[in-house]
Amino acid sequence: QLQASGGGLVQAGDSLRLSCAVSGLTFSTYDMGWFRQAPGKEREFVAAITWSGITTTYADSLKGRFTTSRDNAKNTVYLQMNSLKPEDTAVYYCAAGLRGGQLIYEYEYWGQGTLVTVSS
Repeated sequence: QLQASGGGLVQAGDSLRLSCAVSGLTFSTYDMGWFRQAPGKEREFVAAITWSGITTTYADSLKGRFTTSRDNAKNTVYLQMNSLKPEDTAVYYCAAGLRGGQLIYEYEYWGQGTLVTVSS
């Protein structure tokens, strides 16, 4: 089970940190990904982190503003979002995959999503 939290309503320029708590899996063996889906749009890749936490990958448009990290002792992955913009408004999903990358099909398990709304 993946439980995302931390979403909410913020203003442009604010920061927000999302968390995703994982249970029922051997968390430390899974790559973790973040995706988002804006109203009327397809789900898109945001960030990924390998099982060890050594390697992170980001959508090109988000590099420098978003950072993902993980704490394997707490079975939790994080997404720090800075300088938020109205176009970042979306439901954010965390996902777990044994070979997770930038593609949706690479993840076997998904959380329910948490809504982030950025007002201008």
